[in-house]
Amino acid sequence: MPHTQSPPIELPTRRPSAFDPPAALGRLRQDDPVTPLAFPDGHVGWLVTNFSAARTVLADPRFSARQELHHHAPFDHPFGSEPIAPAAPGFFIGMDPPDHSRYRKLLTGQFTAHRVKQLVPRIEEIVDDRLDALQTAGPGSDLVEHFAVPIPTMMICELLGVPYTERDMFRHDAATFFRLDSTQEQAEGAYARMLRYLGGLIPRKRAEPAGDDVLSGLLESGGLSDEEIAVVALVVLIAGHETTANMLGLGAFTLLSNPDQMAALRTDPSLAEGAVEEMLRYLPLFRSGLMRTALVDLELEGRPIKAGDCMVVHLAAANRDPARFDGDLDRLDLRRKSVGHLAFGHGVHQCLGHQLARVELQIAYTGLLRRFPRLRLAVTADEVPLRDDMAIYGVHSLPVTW
Repeated sequence: MPHTQSPPIELPTRRPSAFDPPAALGRLRQDDPVTPLAFPDGHVGWLVTNFSAARTVLADPRFSARQELHHHAPFDHPFGSEPIAPAAPGFFIGMDPPDHSRYRKLLTGQFTAHRVKQLVPRIEEIVDDRLDALQTAGPGSDLVEHFAVPIPTMMICELLGVPYTERDMFRHDAATFFRLDSTQEQAEGAYARMLRYLGGLIPRKRAEPAGDDVLSGLLESGGLSDEEIAVVALVVLIAGHETTANMLGLGAFTLLSNPDQMAALRTDPSLAEGAVEEMLRYLPLFRSGLMRTALVDLELEGRPIKAGDCMVVHLAAANRDPARFDGDLDRLDLRRKSVGHLAFGHGVHQCLGHQLARVELQIAYTGLLRRFPRLRLAVTADEVPLRDDMAIYGVHSLPVTW
């Protein structure tokens, strides 16, 4: 039966805790899973909160990822209100097939299951090195600074062919880009500087080919301009370290706040694979959600969707849908069967590096608990600074002791 038209809501963003999405999303998922959503630019689109509708929007080609069809994020942000331009050549996450497919195909070889398996010894080396650094820093040190950020940053730098010693060239700008209190000028300047930095690496790579890293592979593939290569590399660089770093920090905070679950994982490291899936399902990492635009008139969950309507798919809400997962979904349960969650998206735009991120998280969490069996917070949970000022959630720092 079709829904009656309800007034548009503003996107709920106030979280009851570091580990829970806004409570209003649960009510919407149950009573109105595709609800009218007011965007700051005046557009009225839709907020999708249940699992089945979320999968439909992310997989159905009638919903487009093309950047120029979208509206600005449905919360206060630094990106202005003017119409969004088409994605720059190489910015494949803002494109539909076949353009999206053409760029993505150039990268898939670096992120296959076989390739990730080959990387396991190197990931273990990096994790051990960062555990040494954390131990050297001593009790009371920051797990984010010494562990959560360096692991994925070092790994993605090596994969891309970006010198890790030059990480500060992009880390500060990446943080500026994601800060909600940055001005439009600051955000655009940060993006431009990261792009210039990567563009400056290309002549160096061309002069001294390094082998099987992403930048060298893109150069060898031919057919791409230097500008396209820089943009593709920027997408991979930001996606490869920003999300995993925040997941590592927030996940560690979650384990420390659930000592029974942490003890279970420490006692039985074979739980690691399923534990990571559960943490990915459980933790809300994004302030908003994935955006798609309807290309045609259609119906979704009884709602009449019009061509041009912008859809916001709230992954954290969908990942707590009792129609898809069993048990108390507002509680962390590392033994829950959480495979099939939407933390990495779904469909042709599913995160390219999802297998790498999973392995990094598994090795990092088990290594951390093995090295520090008495790991605990060095401050009260209320004193842990949350990234509520960023588009990607997490913790700014996580002081720990042992």
